[in-house]
Amino acid sequence: MSKKVVTFGEIMLRLATPGYLRFSQSNELTATFGGGEANVAVSLANYGLNAEFVTRVPKNDIADACLKSLHKYSVNTNNVIFGGERLGIYFLETGAVARPSKVVYDRAHSSIADIKPGMINWEEVLKGADWFHWTGITPALSQGAADACLEAIKVANKLGVPVSTDLNFRKNLWKYGKTASEVMPALVEGCDVILGNEEDAETVFGIKPEGFDVTKTGGHVDAKEFQSVCEQLMKKFPRAKKVIITLRGSINANHNTWAGVLFDGKKLFQSPNYDITHIVDRVGGGDSFMGGLIYGLLTYTGDDQKALNFAVAASCLKHTIYGDFNLATVSEVENLMKGDGSGRVSR
Repeated sequence: MSKKVVTFGEIMLRLATPGYLRFSQSNELTATFGGGEANVAVSLANYGLNAEFVTRVPKNDIADACLKSLHKYSVNTNNVIFGGERLGIYFLETGAVARPSKVVYDRAHSSIADIKPGMINWEEVLKGADWFHWTGITPALSQGAADACLEAIKVANKLGVPVSTDLNFRKNLWKYGKTASEVMPALVEGCDVILGNEEDAETVFGIKPEGFDVTKTGGHVDAKEFQSVCEQLMKKFPRAKKVIITLRGSINANHNTWAGVLFDGKKLFQSPNYDITHIVDRVGGGDSFMGGLIYGLLTYTGDDQKALNFAVAASCLKHTIYGDFNLATVSEVENLMKGDGSGRVSR
């Protein structure tokens, strides 16, 4: 019986300019769907786990198309609830070389932003689950979304279901009068696994590696500098058994280095460092890391190094795949972990 993982958050319609066109140049937009927790669910379903995505969507044809796109990748949506006015939208302009990518959100008053505690029966949803995952995007949407998320975490804690979070700080989202620093601690307190990057930890909790400036790395990040961040996060959130930091070195918009570290309270594990020279689509890169990590922790029990290496290799492959979803298979990720990054035709 495959492990059951439940994720909760917002999924949106993604409208992207074709190729590297700017918004002002493009007469058409490519429509797909995506969102942090849905992206994680697609990854896990791809790896053969029983992945379930929970959200609130309107009762209309766009939401119907959205759920069908998840079904295509074998994600269970049986506990999605209906209501509210609209599905959120985000517009994407893909950057190139010195020009960064741009995201414009149009998600105010989306169905999930108007969610309230009590709308989802978490006892039922989390029954028999092996894992629950949420991200810092959800509590940024509204007080109701933050409350519903906290409700889920508390039920998961009560039922003994491991909880993971990706801190995922998005400054453009916190608009309803509360800051991330006010809302996030109560939610993160209930987490067993915390993922973030150096910016998330600093912006939300004021935790940073001493003397580190991401803009001065020249694209190369020293993993050892992040043990202090992991230790500080664990001290602040004693329930956490593992803290993971993703390390992205940005040489330019098309060329990044990519690695991660995992701290289990005693030892700092470091992944190999990947040089991603021709990025196809980096949106969803962190989510693909999280999906790989959850799979690794559930599958390679007791081997944190292998779980971390799987997560980094999985997200390295995601950078070569268009759209929010990582469509890499377990065998493709494991081949890359063994060092086969040649890209030779498989036939």
